Amino acid sequence: MAAAVRKPVLLGLRDAAVPGRPTGPGAWTASKLGGLPDALPGVAAPRPRCARCAQPLALVVQVYCPLEGSAFHRLLHVFACAHSGCSDGGTSRWKVFRSQCLPVLEKEARDAQKQENGLAAENWCEGAGDWGSDSEEAPWPPLTSDLGNNSHGAKAVDWTSQLQALRLQDTGLGAVDPAPPGEGLSLPSAVPQFQPFYICVADEDDYGDFVGLDHAQRLLQDYQQREGVCMEQLLSQSSTNSDEKYEKTQMNSGDQMFHKFMKRIAACQEQILRYSWSGQPLFLTCPTSEISEIPACGSCGGQRTFEFQLMPALVSMLSSADLGLCLEFGTVLVYTCEKSCWRTDHQTPMEEVCVTQQDPDELLFR
Repeated sequence: MAAAVRKPVLLGLRDAAVPGRPTGPGAWTASKLGGLPDALPGVAAPRPRCARCAQPLALVVQVYCPLEGSAFHRLLHVFACAHSGCSDGGTSRWKVFRSQCLPVLEKEARDAQKQENGLAAENWCEGAGDWGSDSEEAPWPPLTSDLGNNSHGAKAVDWTSQLQALRLQDTGLGAVDPAPPGEGLSLPSAVPQFQPFYICVADEDDYGDFVGLDHAQRLLQDYQQREGVCMEQLLSQSSTNSDEKYEKTQMNSGDQMFHKFMKRIAACQEQILRYSWSGQPLFLTCPTSEISEIPACGSCGGQRTFEFQLMPALVSMLSSADLGLCLEFGTVLVYTCEKSCWRTDHQTPMEEVCVTQQDPDELLFR
């Protein structure tokens, strides 16, 4: 029996801060954490609210992720409720949306803005092009990061070119009807925001395929010291009844899962995102029924597949001037339609599914 083909894993790393809020054509091609969501041409930007407190959700990450074999541009937005008064730390505080458009809409949006800029210059200021207000756009800063200090010598690469190596058969869907220029780009001023940073990408293989057990053990010891947890003492406690024996078995299983998680990320602890379309997620705690029962796509009825997950290192990088914002999680798993379906008349983002796993000290050691 042939061995299963290993899916590539791309690591997202925090890069330079986003300067301002670019709104020109192509702004949505940037993957970033924090800030405000960008909108694809002809598709409104998502504006979700918390299912519990009804407050606007904050953008956690925006991921530009076209799939090879499909003509669509593709954008994923992950939001979360960051209000400290909303005490529920589970999945209900999170939402993920998928937007798509064909290249023809991108061109139409560019042409529309050029025409609009040209008319404005002609009507209001003859020769305004001499002041730099014509259709020329400032170049985007490169989405790369200096990983030269990394002992493994990994190289960051462009997110788009790496994600295009992932394969998905073309669904044969048509174009989306274009919306008026600028639709969906503005958001209410009350929307909470984390400081935005670009996300650059590295291949996990560049960090080495194997991390020694000693290194992983040191990480586990550091965790125990930091959290005041004695793993050996917890696991060696004797059980006097069947309930205690069951709990000990569950604790040991959770310990193994956590140990595997720490060992896998040890080579690149600064990773904030792991991307592996149709691959296998890296579980922080034992999977629950919520993961084994991922609902079907609400549009086409097809199955959903794992696409990427947010990592614990991201928590410390979500900063904001608003002291009322607070977001804690262990890992967040994102599942999307395996067909990446998109109706020809669709002009609003399609909601997908995300599942959270909390910090081990909350679920494993209490």
